Amino acid sequence: MIHSLSGGVIAENGVYTFLKVEVKGQTVWYLTSERGAKAGGKVLVPFGEGDFPEEGTILKVEEATLQCAPVPAKHLKEILKLL
Repeated sequence: MIHSLSGGVIAENGVYTFLKVEVKGQTVWYLTSERGAKAGGKVLVPFGEGDFPEEGTILKVEEATLQCAPVPAKHLKEILKLL
């Protein structure tokens, strides 16, 4: 029983990298697993209803657990790549 309980807790306590990105005049938060993201950098992200690839500018980088995320992480999308 301890094993099954700790497995869920450990998975939820990981640290994630959140990016605040400006895309086509809108500010959107994304997740990334890539290292080296910095404010002012460019990224390719899914954007709009069709999730079309668009270039955006990173405004802010935050590392946090899902419990302390800058925005609810449930529906966040992941960047496609750093440019």
